[in-house]
Amino acid sequence: MQLMARKLSKPRPRVGARLMELRKAAGLSQQELAQILNVNQQTVAFWEQSKKPPRSEVLPLMAKALGVKIEALINGENGVSRRGGPTGKVQRVFEKVSRMPRRQQEQIVEVVEALIEKKATAHSSS
Repeated sequence: MQLMARKLSKPRPRVGARLMELRKAAGLSQQELAQILNVNQQTVAFWEQSKKPPRSEVLPLMAKALGVKIEALINGENGVSRRGGPTGKVQRVFEKVSRMPRRQQEQIVEVVEALIEKKATAHSSS
């Protein structure tokens, strides 16, 4: 079920705006992040509209899901260096692929490489 975002009547607080930015950079919807954190989507929406960071027991898992340090969530600053990559949709899919038998992995890699090549060729000719 896709929920429509409602318009904020006042500017989003810095901490909430940063959380939303990090979530989107990780390629996650509010619902997907909520599932990872074992909370409901409304809780994630609240955090994104709040001046306060999420509860301390949620921060480590959230930081891991977003691919950032906990300090990035608490401080809400843009200049925070990211560690590794975010656990976005593509990374989660490839983690699933990595648990498949080698033969299936090779088939999937062939398909993905062909798609990448096709997109790169289409992009360079436009």
